[in-house]
Amino acid sequence: MRAFFSLIGIFIAMLFGVGMFFTHKIMYLKKKTDEEILQRETNTNFNLQRFQSMQKEELWIDSPFGYQIHGYYTPSRHSSRFMIFCHGVSVNKLNSVKYSNLFLERGFNVLIYDHRRHGKTGGKTTSYGYYEKYDLHAVVQYIKSRFGPDITLGIHGESMGAATLLQYAGMVEDGADFYVADCPFSDFYEQLSYRLKVEFKLPHWPVLPLANMILKLRDGYKVRDVSPIQCVKHIKSPVLFIHSKDDDYILCKMTEELYNQKAGPKQLFIAERGAHAMSYVENKEAYKRAIDSFLKRYKL
Repeated sequence: MRAFFSLIGIFIAMLFGVGMFFTHKIMYLKKKTDEEILQRETNTNFNLQRFQSMQKEELWIDSPFGYQIHGYYTPSRHSSRFMIFCHGVSVNKLNSVKYSNLFLERGFNVLIYDHRRHGKTGGKTTSYGYYEKYDLHAVVQYIKSRFGPDITLGIHGESMGAATLLQYAGMVEDGADFYVADCPFSDFYEQLSYRLKVEFKLPHWPVLPLANMILKLRDGYKVRDVSPIQCVKHIKSPVLFIHSKDDDYILCKMTEELYNQKAGPKQLFIAERGAHAMSYVENKEAYKRAIDSFLKRYKL
């Protein structure tokens, strides 16, 4: 009998160890260096010297979690239209420059910033939109308090940034006048289930139920709390959904599910080429046409 209970204890300890390992990977996913990001962005004609010489204002915005959010604001010519950009996990605001340039060309003032635990922004853990949405709210409030309530405001996000803006929009209705969600996941639990199968050849049970509980203890939220598809049904402002059809990191069907769940004004652009978060890089002209069509359609 003692041996039986010892085996049970060992089994529980092993499961707990797996849960701790997996939640550690979630909370502290390895970030890319600035050099790696710059190398990746060379495919987008990103020019560091040009970016450094651009007229821009360095910003430090207070997060509700006690640290500061770092960003840059670049004005357009006497425009009352503004865009905020949310980058993906493991990169930083440099990844948003290609998108900000696209909207600068269309007469928008732009603000790029680092998510928590990325770039120069504080914060100890990554939460895939759960805490990031409150930082986004702080950035939106900064823009509105500085430039007034009558501006036209859009938010663009890529990958985790897109998931973040959808969670924000579902939490704070009409926080912005429109949203562009490029390759978001629809549900974090489902996304992790898929990545477990692809990367580790493991079933979601019992790893994810354990991670769900352990993450709550370690970082204050559950995996199941991160679910853009539960938020998108509350969004009334127009949303442009974008995804590459061949994305095998976050499957295109997740964006299609989000699009189907969104009521009211919306538009869908499925890019013909490109891996994850490469819709713009691999389909620049089609991407621009989708943006222009969306802005024109909803008079933005």
